[in-house]
Amino acid sequence: MGADPLLAEHVGLVEVLIVLLKVVVAFAVMMLSVLVAIWAERKVIADMQNRIGPNRAGPLGLLQSLADGIKLFFKEDLIPERSDRFLFKLAPYLSLVPAFLTFTIIPVGGVVDLFGHRTELQVADPPIGILLLLAMSSISVYGVMLAGWSSGSKYPLIGSVRASAQMISYEAAMGLSIATVVLVSGSLSTRDMVTQQLGTYLGFIPHWNIIRLGVIPFLIFIVAITAEVNRPPFDLVEAEQELVGGFHTEYSSIRFALFYLAEYLNTITMSAIMVTMFFGGPDGPDPRFLHWLWPIVWFLLKTSIFFVIYVWFRAALPRLRYDQLMDLGWKVLIPVSLLWLLVVAGMRVSRLLGFAILVVGILAAAVLLRAIDVGKLRRGRAAPAVLPDIADLWLLESASGAAELEEGSDDGRA
Repeated sequence: MGADPLLAEHVGLVEVLIVLLKVVVAFAVMMLSVLVAIWAERKVIADMQNRIGPNRAGPLGLLQSLADGIKLFFKEDLIPERSDRFLFKLAPYLSLVPAFLTFTIIPVGGVVDLFGHRTELQVADPPIGILLLLAMSSISVYGVMLAGWSSGSKYPLIGSVRASAQMISYEAAMGLSIATVVLVSGSLSTRDMVTQQLGTYLGFIPHWNIIRLGVIPFLIFIVAITAEVNRPPFDLVEAEQELVGGFHTEYSSIRFALFYLAEYLNTITMSAIMVTMFFGGPDGPDPRFLHWLWPIVWFLLKTSIFFVIYVWFRAALPRLRYDQLMDLGWKVLIPVSLLWLLVVAGMRVSRLLGFAILVVGILAAAVLLRAIDVGKLRRGRAAPAVLPDIADLWLLESASGAAELEEGSDDGRA
């Protein structure tokens, strides 16, 4: 455990230039990753749906994302007449910048030598790194909220209000799942979290947090972070069939591209965060040659797997209704994550205490669910008789209309 060896002692011009080099490389890698991720998502979904996908621009369609980006860059930029011009222009950057800043705390490899100086393959390792993640995820929703409000239109505003409610409900569950990782790691530093996961059980089982904590915190985190980044099946912030595109309806050209870029940056970054917190980060088998390269390979491989899982979610799962989204966050994820945090804390004291908390929590949940069912049953008995459905009303009106017509024809004949 400790800070970056590059900054441990004297910090001079060379050290500053190395840090700047890491920033530029990280920025370039993220931009290139977005281009590849968009192409990969379209190709994977096409394979799942027995289609071809992009295949025109470049070999295998690899240049399609670049072509789309150039097209968006040169399209006409529109600003609504009734919009707040300053906030309308600011909102895309409030969504984009936090995604870049979050990636800076992720360790993508081990320690390497650069220009005679040892440094970590990580832009920054602040002692409160995981709190920076929570802060950035909270700031990014301001971009969505301001984009909807400043557009001066009701449909973007509805999408931004949905984003705020969604963020509040899932931020709590995500924070509690992160708290369990901090509890067993004993540090808020992402590098320390990776270091705590080194080693194996019985010589072959990885010492990763997904095993140490049980699978529950990981499942809570992946569901909560999917809702945080507005990925399907939780993309109700931009539900096209309801909101005509959601919070970015009034955006065009490069400003729309920034929102699009932020979504994929967040997806890649959060995939990397899951790898860091639950799957050992760059930890993996070492073939005893090119020691500096293999941690990077394992990190990229794990992150790519999680990105494909996100693509799979998009291709396979239908979008939830908004009430289902809120129920899942408040009634399921938050209680389960709080219970599991208490169980992990109890396990740190003694296993007996941890199991006792788990049993008490399950019994309390069973009693609560039974009370909810009884309440619903009593409300159902006290409710008035069920009104006839639309089809019955239509048949009733048709029959009465036919009877009136028949009476009218009889009067005419008389």
